[in-house]
Amino acid sequence: MRISIILAHPCPGSFNHAIAGTVADTLAEAGHEVLFHDLYAEKFDPMLPCEEIPRGAVLPAAVALHCREIAEADGIVFVHPDWWGMPPAVLKGWVDRVLRPGVAYRFSETDSGEGIPDGLLHARAVLVFNTSNTPHRRELDVFGDPLERIWKDCIVSFCGIPACHRKMFGVMVTSSDDQRRAWLAEVRKIARRTFPPVA
Repeated sequence: MRISIILAHPCPGSFNHAIAGTVADTLAEAGHEVLFHDLYAEKFDPMLPCEEIPRGAVLPAAVALHCREIAEADGIVFVHPDWWGMPPAVLKGWVDRVLRPGVAYRFSETDSGEGIPDGLLHARAVLVFNTSNTPHRRELDVFGDPLERIWKDCIVSFCGIPACHRKMFGVMVTSSDDQRRAWLAEVRKIARRTFPPVA
């Protein structure tokens, strides 16, 4: 299987980087082809210019590469922190520019404004790993876990992918080295369970 990993965290030594590296190593060891993108390191431009909006627009080479890879992926992994209940701006911009009409979804010609899409992505599953400094109970009670709705309902199902598995790790600021090692072991298990070794 071909798996795309999209990482969005500005600090190279972050736990998000450790998660993404663990996923990449685990999937490669399982025989999968791994395509890895660190959006900050690549300086991915999140700004969607007006001329890119129309379906069939001519895209910059970097955006066209991401579109091609995500369209061909059998699985996708997103790794990012929870900032204000949202992904970092660079990842939101990636969604705007890459999960575009004609690549990730389309509306049928009979659509009269209902906005019900036909998902086009080939991937069978998405994994989302998040980090947070908010305790899980407070996240649910006060905020309602907006990232769950964003990824599962607003993005993954919209693009036609049947399965979305998400795991939040935290509280990061008070976590110990032992706790982080245990979390990375959990990351390995989740990655292998979602994308089993190639037979």
